[in-house]
Amino acid sequence: DIFSAVAVGLGVLCFVAGTLGLLRFPDALSRLHALTKADNLGLGLIVLGLLPRAGGLLAALELVAIWLLVLLATGAVSQIIAETARGEGG
Repeated sequence: DIFSAVAVGLGVLCFVAGTLGLLRFPDALSRLHALTKADNLGLGLIVLGLLPRAGGLLAALELVAIWLLVLLATGAVSQIIAETARGEGG
């Protein structure tokens, strides 16, 4: 219980830090960097906190699969956004 609460709490803290970076950094590339790093770490910590609470092995594997798919998607989308921002002067 304590491990889950701490991991999920740290994950939420990472999401808050990423949101602050999104709001405070001056240009699109630094905002994107702050947001993607903090969100990937935050989601990983939340998944780690939820793994002990998963109903079984299949549910735990689903959580990990969702996290991995989000990592792949954010990497691809971040590249597209960065190329667009760089082309427009950012």
